[in-house]
Parts: sequence; C-alpha cells; structure tokens
Amino acid sequence: MATIRKRKTVSGEVRYQAIVELQGFDVERRTFERKALAVDWIQRREQELRRLRRNPATRGRGAYTVEQLIDRHLEDLKRDRKPAYAKRKQQLTWWREQLGSVKASDLTPAMIAERRDELLSGPAKRARGEPSGKGRRRTPATANRYLAALSKVLSDAVKQWHVLASNPALNVGRKREASGRLRYLTVQERDRLIEACRASELAALELIVMIALTTGMRRGEILGLRWPDLDRARGLIIIQKSKNQDRRSVPIDDTVKPLLDRHAPAQRIDAGLVFPHPQDPERPLPIDDAWQAALEAAEIENFRFHDLRHTAASYLAMSGATTAELAAVLGHKTLQMVKRYAHLSEQHTAGVVKRMTSKFFGQG
Repeated sequence: MATIRKRKTVSGEVRYQAIVELQGFDVERRTFERKALAVDWIQRREQELRRLRRNPATRGRGAYTVEQLIDRHLEDLKRDRKPAYAKRKQQLTWWREQLGSVKASDLTPAMIAERRDELLSGPAKRARGEPSGKGRRRTPATANRYLAALSKVLSDAVKQWHVLASNPALNVGRKREASGRLRYLTVQERDRLIEACRASELAALELIVMIALTTGMRRGEILGLRWPDLDRARGLIIIQKSKNQDRRSVPIDDTVKPLLDRHAPAQRIDAGLVFPHPQDPERPLPIDDAWQAALEAAEIENFRFHDLRHTAASYLAMSGATTAELAAVLGHKTLQMVKRYAHLSEQHTAGVVKRMTSKFFGQG
C-alpha cells in the first residue's frame, strides 16, 4: 500500500510525503518538492521491494546478524584492496561489539542513535606522543564517521546483497561538527622541521615531508605511491585513486626533484612502492617514530602529519589561489572543504578589487 500526503512547511511551501507500506518490510517515507517525483519514487520502491520478496535469498534475511553483514563488508574491502580497509575495520569492530548479535531486520534508528551517543561519551584515542590523562572525548566528527561506516554496510545489504529491506542508519541524524582544524607551519617552523627531517635516521623522511608540503597530498596518497605514478618526464605525480576515489595529478616541485633523484637509486624502479617497508616491499614505509622525533627536534607542538596538507593549502591561498584552484590541487569534490582557507587570501582579493576600481573608476 502506498499513499501521498500533501503538506505545507513553516514557510508555506508545499511538499509531498510519499509513504510505502508493504507486508514484511519496514514502512518507508520520503518527502519531495513535486508530486510527480513522489509518484515515481513510490512506483520504483514498490517494484524493488516486491523483487526482494520474490528473491529466495531475501526471504531468509531475518537470519542475518549485524556482525555477519559487517564481516561480509570487510571481506569485500580486503579482497578489493580498498585503501579505506584499515580505518573501516577499526570503526566497524566497534559496531560489531555494540550491535553484532542483533538481527539486521530488527535493527532500528533508535538503537543506532543510542550507541552513537555512547560513542560520543567515550574517551578519544590518544595520539602518539600525547600525554595521558587529558580526558578528551570523541568529537561529533568522529561519531559521524563511525555512523557513515555502519550506514555503508547496511546500504550494501540493501542494494547489493538484497538481504535487508531498508537502511535504518539513514534515519539517524548526523551531529553538528565543529569548524575544521586549521594548523599550518610558520616560515620559521617550516625551516626547523625540514632541517630536522634532513637529519633524521629515516633517510626518506625529508622527501616525504617535502612532497606533502609542496603538493598537499595526503599521507596515504604519498606512502601509497608506486614508481609508475611518477611521470618524471612531465614533472607530475599521478594519484591513481584518492580518498574520493578520483584520479588527479600534481606537479613535482623543483625542490623535490633532487631529493627524488637521490632516493631513486636505492629503490627498485619498477611497479613497486616508492616508499616500501624494509621487511615487506608491498607494505608502506612506517614513519610514525621518525616523524615524532623530527617534531620534537624542531620544537613544534600541536602538529600532525595531516597539517602538512593544511600548510600547503594555506600557502597556496596566501599566494592567491582561488577556491576552485585549491579544490583541484587538493582533490576536493566540493568547494565547501576549501572555504576554511578563504580568509588567508583576503589580501589577494583586496588587490584584485583595487586593480578593478583603478581601471574602471580611476580610483586607487
């Protein structure tokens, strides 16, 4: 059975709520701006649910537990060698402990929201080198990432495996996140850090840090580089698959080229990793200890490796890069993520306006 209810918002705008009720499935509701969209969604959703009901594998969906769905999702990630596997495993292990024994068909938004709130009340993972006893709690951003991980599992169960009628995590609200962290190196800090990396026992650390500073690449992107990804003839680094699953390229800066030349002879120039683990060439080089030692030697506090990306973006903004240019270099799909750097380009913006008024109004 399906119904459409006409409603008005507080501002007086008309909306159409589509409701699908089919025996054996949870009631589903969606709101649309136009009635035709509501009708179209109802028709498509009813067809999908009836197809699920006819599917023999789906008729036994009540037997699946959350733990089984999580394990299947992680197996798929591991088989496909997805870069998100390690992080997703950490997040989903927590959900397995909380809801693993629950039947997937019995899972409700209220159950998920309750566990999400428990997650927020728990202590945050202590960063390497951070003193114990700080009492930091997990942030709303962390809770949202954990919720997104569970939602992806349930979405796969609905759309790919056809063992679940709907995804209850979609009806759990996301927490409001604080403004993104923006910590970047001053010129003095940058110089001290580069000098400390140059003196590090890990020979590749200076090259890794310089790539991060000059390209804004993420740590995983750098450590996951393979030699074919370096187009040295054109002076480009090709990022085959970023965090957003996109392919992009960034230029190899002149300051990086001699470091890369010195690093290359010590490595196998084939399809292997540019920065391989000394015991396992298919694993990336571990850099945590050397990185923390360099920070201490440079006397730099409250700084993470990811802040090198913020530093590169901040330097670009202060050099006059537009938000669109920043998004292209950093690999962001939307401009919203790079708006945090907008204030750093105010001086450049003022210069643009001054040149315009001087040319067209004879002022300035």
